[in-house]
Parts: sequence; structure tokens; C-alpha cells
Amino acid sequence: MYQIYPLSFADSNGDGMGDLAGIRARLPYLLELGVDAVWISPFYPSPLADFGYDVSDYCDVDPRFGTLADFDALVAEMHRVGLRVILDFIPNHSSDQHPWFQEARRSRDNPRRNWYVWQDPKPDGGPPSNWLSEFGGSAWKLDEATGQYYLHSFLEEQPDLNWRNPDVRRAMCDVLRFWVARGVDGFRVDAIHHLFKDTQLRDNPKNPDYRPGMLPRRQLIRRYTTDLPEVHDAAREMRAALGQDGERLLIGEAYLPFDRLMHYYGAQLDGFHLPFNFHLIETRWDATLLRPLIASYEAHLPAGAWPNWVLGNHDRSRIASRVGPAQARIAAVLLCTLRGTPTLYYGDELGMRDVPIAPEQVHDPFEKNIPGLGLGRDPERTPMQWSAEKYAGFSSGEPWLPVAADYQQVNVERQRKDPDSMLSLYRSLLALRRAEPALSLGSYTELDVPPPLLAYVRQHEQRRLAVLLNLGSTAQAGAVPAELRGVQVAVSTHPGRAGAPLGADLLADEGVVLAL
Repeated sequence: MYQIYPLSFADSNGDGMGDLAGIRARLPYLLELGVDAVWISPFYPSPLADFGYDVSDYCDVDPRFGTLADFDALVAEMHRVGLRVILDFIPNHSSDQHPWFQEARRSRDNPRRNWYVWQDPKPDGGPPSNWLSEFGGSAWKLDEATGQYYLHSFLEEQPDLNWRNPDVRRAMCDVLRFWVARGVDGFRVDAIHHLFKDTQLRDNPKNPDYRPGMLPRRQLIRRYTTDLPEVHDAAREMRAALGQDGERLLIGEAYLPFDRLMHYYGAQLDGFHLPFNFHLIETRWDATLLRPLIASYEAHLPAGAWPNWVLGNHDRSRIASRVGPAQARIAAVLLCTLRGTPTLYYGDELGMRDVPIAPEQVHDPFEKNIPGLGLGRDPERTPMQWSAEKYAGFSSGEPWLPVAADYQQVNVERQRKDPDSMLSLYRSLLALRRAEPALSLGSYTELDVPPPLLAYVRQHEQRRLAVLLNLGSTAQAGAVPAELRGVQVAVSTHPGRAGAPLGADLLADEGVVLAL
């Protein structure tokens, strides 16, 4: 899967913001890259308080991105060329500008009132509980007109929907059916573990491990506001809304430990097909940590469950900024050769890095609400770097976020011509993955190698491929296991190594795939 953040991928009309027509124009690039499915982040009508994750109409396209006709044309073209379409679905909250919430706040007895979570103040007039917003401050906002608080797990412009109300569940599943009828192949469900909250509104306990400088929400353990058992019933309802033919995919976003994440597959694998596995993003880049992490994930998977891996997304610093450009090539090999579906964030295939954002250029409400901690997500959402032209070929007008300073060197046009570029490495890896069932379907067996090396074998029937990665910045003399020496290199992060037999040494920052 390939994630597109539509505001920043390709602008077709010169307004500085990406759009659906821009995505359609760049489909040949996605085919050339070798991806199977494209996950498109929100393009629904929205005030953009949280840049599309505050939806004011779940069944339309924001004019900034185009029209429903543009969407239909995009889906038709993607299907024509063999690409699947995955949309973001945001069920936990709507925009405060959504007609449902506009009705709900008119009066306490409005028929839509119970579509959201409302509560009287405490006797002292304060919020009903100590629950905290993900973006800082209380999760409760007082509505002066009606004298009650409403719940918002994120921004106050994003009131939480009441999923205990059957009418809400039906309406939101109808949204899924609306897009399925337009040809959508699947959904990535946002913030799924937030969907239900404690009916008694009990205070969350204080976090004894909280220290100054941590996210403010970490002051509390979210015992009563996330990962409640009722979430799994909702997941089954969503899955049923996709139809019975088994042709559509349901992905869940939940940042959870492995033992809790596995419940999201469902008791009979009837929940999410892929509960997103973000642990590669959250774990320090160290072979001594990654090896047991991979083993633990494999061990926790329920029988028959399909794994997945994520290295970057619109909420986290880019992989090349986290581990450096050299190790980002190692990360590419790891992502494309582990067992399970890999998700690639736009621009990571070029080695794009976080872009410094000046205070006056900040858009992200996370940074505005909690300044000084570097929480802003704008740096990883900057325009795709297509060429050395002005604005990196993203737009003919000034982009909504600044383009990276290195765009004249780091861009599709330049890397497409360079057989040793990051883009060429990804293309080689994805082509090998497509050609080799051992990589796309095979088993995973780790090899015993000393750090900073990480090694494993992927096998399907009699075909075996070995992956050997040096997560260190120095060469590892004599570190290649004896059984791998002399084996032909299928793909290497280093120029000139592919096609040659591997020796006893692994170069600094080198990763290789070997055909055994």
C-alpha cells in the first residue's frame, strides 16, 4: 500500500493545494513504482481545523480537492490500470460544522442531541471528568447555549460521535456503503480505539511515569477512554457493511501494545483485516531492539491473521529524518521483505526528510496548541518532490507548505534516471517482492547474527531468500554467516553489488537480499 496525503501530492490547478485530478495525473508513477493499492487521506468537505480529519460531510468531496465526478474518474482510472483504492474513514468524531452537530447543539431535546456525547457540569461548574484531549487540555468543551459539556477526544472543533447510539452506527455504516457503491476497495479507519468511552465517566488514573516534557495527555492512563471492549462489535459492523464477497479491506489505526492490538483482528478474524502495526515507527533503530520486536509480533499473531508493517505516515517524522539517509535504505529493504503487507508513505521512496517549518508557516493545530515540544506534523506533510522545477513540480502556484530545500537533488525526475537512487532501490525491491512468492507469501525465520546485524529467511515451498541488514555505520568484517557466503546478491543498498556473490564482509549501512 502507498499512502497519499492529498493536500501535498500533486496540484492540478495551481492553487497550491493537491487535489484528486493531480493524483489521477500521477498514476503512471505509482504503476512504475510497483504498488498495488493507494490509501488516500481525507478529501471530504471540511473546515480543515485538523486538515481533513474534521469532516463536515462524509459523502462528498471538498471543492479544494475537486468533485464527486473527479473522484469517480479517479477510481475508474485506478481500476483500469489495476490499482486498488483505499479511503480514510473517520468514525470517532465529526467536524463541529457537520449538520448533525449543528442540530445537536440547538437544544437539549433536539433529536440529534444523543448523536454526540453530552454531560452536565460537575456541581462546581467544571468538566464532567478529568479526561484529556489528544491535542492538549480538557476533552470537554462547555456549550454556553445549552449549559452542557460535549466530549472531544481531539480538537474542540471535532466533537465525538456517540457510538452507543444505534442511529449513529447505522448512519456511519451507511457512509461506508456509499463509498463501496462508488467502487472503493477498502478503508483505513482512523483512531478506532477511541470509539467508545466509559458510561460512568470515571476519571482516568494518573500516570506515575509522567515526566515534564512528555505529551500532556500522558499525565493520565487512558483506562476509561480508549480500547474498550465495545470497539470490537463496532469493527464487526463496519466489516459487514463492506459486503459479503470478501473483496474489500478494513484497516484499523490503533497505537497499542501487541497483546492488545491482536484483539482487533476479531475473535474469529471477523474484525479488521489489518490492525496497523506501528511498532517500527515507535522503536529505536537498533538491531538489538528490532530483532525481538519482529519475533514478538510474529508470536502474538492469531492463527491465520495476516501481518503488516508501517515505517512512516502523516503523523510521524519521516524515516530518513529518524535514522538518516544511509539507514533509510536499510529501512526500505526491511519494510519490503518482512512477512506481511508493507505500507509506504508518499515521498519516503525518494528519501524525503522533514522540512523545517517557520513559526509563521505552522498549520498543524497540534503544534499551535502545545508549542515548544516539536509536536507539529507539518514537517512530514510537505509537497511531493517531482522535479527540479519551481515548487518541485508539485504546483504552478505557491504551495500551502514550503518545499524542501533539497528538492533540486531529491526528486522523482532525477532519481528515476539514477539506477543507484533510493527510488530505484524501492522499485527493485517491489519488483522482487512481486516476482517472488517467498517475499510476498512466504514464512519468516530469523537467523542468529550478532548486532548490529539483522538477518532472516523468507521461504515459500522450496524457494528461499535471505535478507541480511547492517544497522551499523561501520563495515562488519567476517560477519556474513558461512552459509550465505558466495550466494548471489539479488538486491543491495550499495551500487555494484547486485548480481555478484556475497563475500564474508557486509559494508557499512548495507542491506542485501540473497537468492538461496
